[in-house]
Amino acid sequence: MSISSSVPNDDKNSGRRDLELALGSELSALLSASRVLTERSAAAFHPDLQPAAFHLARWLFSYGPVKPSTLAESVGMDRSSTSSLIRSMKALNLLKGTPDPSDKRAVIVSLTSEGEARVKKALDLRGTSFFDRIKDWNDADVETLARLLHAFNHPSGKSSAEDW
Repeated sequence: MSISSSVPNDDKNSGRRDLELALGSELSALLSASRVLTERSAAAFHPDLQPAAFHLARWLFSYGPVKPSTLAESVGMDRSSTSSLIRSMKALNLLKGTPDPSDKRAVIVSLTSEGEARVKKALDLRGTSFFDRIKDWNDADVETLARLLHAFNHPSGKSSAEDW
């Protein structure tokens, strides 16, 4: 039996499919808007850097100092691209490298105070755009959206990008 003949084509399935398509459209709109906002945030972080540099800085801002290899893995970039961006960011005094206390041959990268200030500025821009959209929502609606997005993003119940 073929897959198409084993799936009933009734109103319930058609209605569910319409809902899933509508959800997909809204998620696509959200992702597109997020990309535009990320581009703007990256330019606010530093106009002379590639947007990927902002991803590195934002990760370091959120999670703290790490080895470059860990940073590359955490943001899903290859090590050579990450190394190039780290060099550029160091030259602009946005990042610094310090010896790893557990392995003197290795380096730990972290944001400088200038880097932190620029990340905060970029995140403020991003936050203003985001929070303007929900400023008139009641707390229950904000909580519901946050809870549903969390369930969607973390089906296993863990807070990990590995769910994807």
